[in-house]
Amino acid sequence: MQNVALTSVDGLQLEAAVHTASSGTSLGTVIQAHGINANMTEGGMFVRLADGLADAGFNVLRFSFRGHGKSGGTQRGATIAGELLDLQAAVEYADQRFPGPRSIVASSFGAVATSLSLPWLEGNLIRLALWNPVLDLRRTFLKPELPWGKENFSAEQQRLLATQGFLLLDGEFEMGRVLFEEFGHYQPLDYLVASGVPALVVHGDRDSAVSYEIAQEAAATRPNTDFHTVRGSDHGFDTRDRENEAVTVTIEWLLGGEERAWT
Repeated sequence: MQNVALTSVDGLQLEAAVHTASSGTSLGTVIQAHGINANMTEGGMFVRLADGLADAGFNVLRFSFRGHGKSGGTQRGATIAGELLDLQAAVEYADQRFPGPRSIVASSFGAVATSLSLPWLEGNLIRLALWNPVLDLRRTFLKPELPWGKENFSAEQQRLLATQGFLLLDGEFEMGRVLFEEFGHYQPLDYLVASGVPALVVHGDRDSAVSYEIAQEAAATRPNTDFHTVRGSDHGFDTRDRENEAVTVTIEWLLGGEERAWT
């Protein structure tokens, strides 16, 4: 693993790490996009996934979005628009360092910027894996249907957002007013369904934060899309065995694209 730095087009420095393929010949490059209130390790899962992918013959780029981890910016300043720029920086770095086919693994809120970027990504994107993806911002945040959203975006929380300019997500991440306003404008699900990139969705069927049903319906609607249920799992895959299941399924699925990568 090598620590590197990325620079977004608006000048923010983003922490990142590269895992190079252990074999002499690469099968392609995998970029990882983490969720909100996380960082480029995704609680350790992205590190284990990257190591497994490197062992399998892929180059991997992990990075932290602005306002997360050791990247520049502030939590309150994190926005979907900003994350779009950060993902662009990651893709451009990967393309310069590792020319060839690319895939993306996006977790939770990382699926938002990834899905919205698909119109310009898919020219060289051969595979897309989504873990517990946020696809409907309104039903997740503005009019939450699940316990996590109802707790974090209650009337009291929204009063704090209005009076102090931010609310505490999970009691620790300072989510700002601009990001909350963006939830009413972006529709990542429409972009995902319109894209023809082969995809895998891995989702726990006991997810209390992000809708399993929305993800399942999206996968059923979309061609070239596989859906894997992690039985009994809450958001983020809540035991080490379930985490390992998600990692293993994803590596095996990406390896299934080896022939596609070079045709």
